[in-house]
Amino acid sequence: MYPENPHLRFLLFLAVAAIAAGGAAAGTTLTASLSGHQIKIRWSGLPAPDGLDYVAIYSPPSSRDRDFLGYLFLNGSASWRGGSGELSLPRLPTLRAPYQFRLFRWPANEYSYHHIDHDRNPLPHGKHRVAVSGEVSVGDPARPEQVHLAFADGIDEMRVLFVCGDRGKRVVRYGLQKEDEKEWKEVGTDVSTYEQKHMCDWPANSSVAWRDPGFVFDGLMKGLEPGRRYFYKVGSDTGGWSEIYSFISRDSEANETNAFLFGDMGTYVPYNTYIRTQAESLSTVKWILRDIEALGDKPAFISHIGDISYARGYSWVWDHFFSQIEPIAANTPYHVCIGNHEYDWPSQPWKPWWATYGKDGGGECGIPYSVKFRMPGNSILPTGNGGPDTRNLYYSFDSGVVHFVYMSTETNFVQGSDQYNFLKVDLEKVNRSRTPFVVFQGHRPMYTSSDETRDAALKQQMLQHLEPLLVTYNVTLALWGHVHRYERFCPMKNFQCVNTSSSFQYSGAPVHLVIGMGGQDWQPIWQPRPDHPDVPIFPQPERSMYRGGEFGYTRLVATREKLTLTYVGNHDGQVHDMVEIFSGLVSSNSSVAERWMVPNMEKERSCTVDSSKE
Repeated sequence: MYPENPHLRFLLFLAVAAIAAGGAAAGTTLTASLSGHQIKIRWSGLPAPDGLDYVAIYSPPSSRDRDFLGYLFLNGSASWRGGSGELSLPRLPTLRAPYQFRLFRWPANEYSYHHIDHDRNPLPHGKHRVAVSGEVSVGDPARPEQVHLAFADGIDEMRVLFVCGDRGKRVVRYGLQKEDEKEWKEVGTDVSTYEQKHMCDWPANSSVAWRDPGFVFDGLMKGLEPGRRYFYKVGSDTGGWSEIYSFISRDSEANETNAFLFGDMGTYVPYNTYIRTQAESLSTVKWILRDIEALGDKPAFISHIGDISYARGYSWVWDHFFSQIEPIAANTPYHVCIGNHEYDWPSQPWKPWWATYGKDGGGECGIPYSVKFRMPGNSILPTGNGGPDTRNLYYSFDSGVVHFVYMSTETNFVQGSDQYNFLKVDLEKVNRSRTPFVVFQGHRPMYTSSDETRDAALKQQMLQHLEPLLVTYNVTLALWGHVHRYERFCPMKNFQCVNTSSSFQYSGAPVHLVIGMGGQDWQPIWQPRPDHPDVPIFPQPERSMYRGGEFGYTRLVATREKLTLTYVGNHDGQVHDMVEIFSGLVSSNSSVAERWMVPNMEKERSCTVDSSKE
């Protein structure tokens, strides 16, 4: 018999203690690999598995254990109790660095409500690491990603933005013939980015939330023939090219307008993370893609009126967002206006006593929004911290027979402000013979029957300063987000209906609609009714023509004679409400929205959703 080794006994004691405490287990293995459009995560040899054990996701691999992107519980695998299993993730966006996966124990006695996520659920603490995978590279950082279009100031222009991992030279090539690239034109790009020091506060400027955003390239395609399908790609011979995309150029003489409009869509992230993400946003993108494809060669654009990605300072959520919308935004102009979740922070420069501008921006202060998008016009505010200016605040453009106006409810809009002056001059100059309809858009609503009491003073300011402009200059529709439901009001001024039909000739006041049902799910109850004190579900006021809790979006179709707006529900992809407004220029009884109608629409469009579902 060999003599007893005291060092061996001590090492054995440490190993047993480590396993009992949820520490490393020498026989545990963890692998991760890219398989088609999925990442496969496999582990084996985990002793005494527990329901709180998890795999955390990292990028870059140098991240500290506590600075994970997100995590998955091992009990998502059917075989986890045996100490081995497999989990799958859909292909993740390129974050300009490889991914890595780490397996952790999470003892039940360390489950704590002192470290919580946005929904107040305990977050893992990144202790007791058991195994680490190899690095997984997703995509090539040098190749363009997150491609999206926008209208520019010129009617014969189209802007394209995209992201690469370095600031080397990139160009845009475009032309009318997909197969004849030798005849395509080429234009250069401007490049911009932002840094961690530009973020105005936590969490955006912390090691937990900050990731390298890459470089945003901005190319302007010019000299486009009206109403033609153009093909394009972006990139370079050295860094690589995107796939070939296409779009329909604008036509100032077009006699039809098509648009898809919504607010508050957000982003789906396929793992648990620090904030709530919006799984329903996938359905919104899916149904809009269906409708765009049905249009064929008819031009259209998309309007997302605030609360864009809901990143709340966690920078990689923006990467998920732009990857998610690329199937629609790379082929159809994608327009935005700023919301509270892009901009708001107590240190922002405009702080009137009646505003409710809290910490909804997660310390971003509008900077990612301002760099990643570029809308027409040149509305700018300084950030005050040395970072890039806040842009894309207010602007307008014509699309076919409709003039579209965007405003910022997060910055100064009262009489005498730069924004107010822009809106007044813009509405004064509308050519009603060319664009008989005007659609006005902003994030926070002027009218809603939701019990959103914290915005009551702000709404009063909007009514005082902005409603007279909408009425005086004959705005057709006023579209708002922020409230995560759909609600259509009668054409109205000062809370008084001037018409209660869902089909009428413009009657002297705009139809207000809340269209914040794009994907975010949290919302307070409907506004209580003093005349129904004992009813738990509050009936809607008479000025509210239709309201519902389903997710979805709106479709706008307009000719010179008539504008039709329909509400499409994500649960079935069908129309659930409609309003049609005649311009009076030409008498017409035909429906411009016939191709979108469902058989029971005539009965359904004037009814109210069963409020017991709320």
